[in-house]
Amino acid sequence: MTSAPTNDIEFRSVTKRYGAVTAVSDINLAVPKGAFVALLGPSGCGKTTCLRMIGGFEQPSEGEVLIAGNVANGVPAYRRPVNMVFQQYALFPHFDVTQNVAYGLKQLRPKLPAAEISRRVGEALEMVRLSGFAKRRIHEMSGGQQQRVALARALVNKPSVLLLDEPLAALDKKLRSAMQIELQTLQRDLGITFVLVTHDQEEALSMSDLVCVMSAGSIRQLATPQEVYDRPADLFVADFVGKTNRLDGVLEAGGAVRLRNGSALASSRSDLAPGAVTVALRPEAIRLSRRSDAAAFEGIVTHRIFLGSAAEYSVSIEGLGDLLVTAERHSQSENDLVAPGERVAISFDPGTAHIFPA
Repeated sequence: MTSAPTNDIEFRSVTKRYGAVTAVSDINLAVPKGAFVALLGPSGCGKTTCLRMIGGFEQPSEGEVLIAGNVANGVPAYRRPVNMVFQQYALFPHFDVTQNVAYGLKQLRPKLPAAEISRRVGEALEMVRLSGFAKRRIHEMSGGQQQRVALARALVNKPSVLLLDEPLAALDKKLRSAMQIELQTLQRDLGITFVLVTHDQEEALSMSDLVCVMSAGSIRQLATPQEVYDRPADLFVADFVGKTNRLDGVLEAGGAVRLRNGSALASSRSDLAPGAVTVALRPEAIRLSRRSDAAAFEGIVTHRIFLGSAAEYSVSIEGLGDLLVTAERHSQSENDLVAPGERVAISFDPGTAHIFPA
């Protein structure tokens, strides 16, 4: 007996070309069954092309796309156990909510009984908490409600995989945060595989089990959100995901990194050859103090951005340039904030610095 596949989606050496342009180059990817995976990257990195190849809207130029263990090359979109929620939702404005959600079911052959369609539409609307909106017209609904109608329409066919093409991009920040939680809850309740395309780092890190960081048609890192943030695979990932300070230096034969201002930093990268390197340092990994410390760099605060529970500072350090520092507030006192023009000391643990070839 053949065992059930452990991956809902696989890319095996997949390349996609549009004429002379290569959108995706030799990608290998495995999405475990029941996972919430985010494809993250800048515009033009190939993430939407990958999503469209899973959905059947594009076919690979080379390689194989597998869904539930079966090769899907050449299989049209309507014959795949996959549904997609588009960025603009693509709802029918002249239909009410029930008609929109039922549309896909009515296209099935052989035809489903009307009672079965009604039952499944009711279940889908209950899933997205829109049971009382069955007869509401689309133009009468808010952006968040329309997004949930699009979700219900995609879920009513009971797909194995749900594809989300930047579905929260049109929502305001507060509503987007609420919908992120709703999508996570829905995915956990249903237990089906979600694949989200986004260029929003916060969205990818907060919602997904796995983050696939892409650049120029290839995968730079596939890992948990914490690993991508805390242990980036290369300088691109460190730069793209979150905020990062970059310091130029030289890795010496003894293992220390000599920074531009002459100070030395211990390195844990025994795999790197001596030579020019870039040190990546997260703003929240830097400690800021008004008290001078012999082990710290000294600098002057040039800018401050108040964030409520924290503040971001730009600190100018002679020989190193400007560093971005995020400092949590410990009280509501104005004295807890450092003012531009103040001289400060900053320090960090060497283990929080990531060292990459320049």
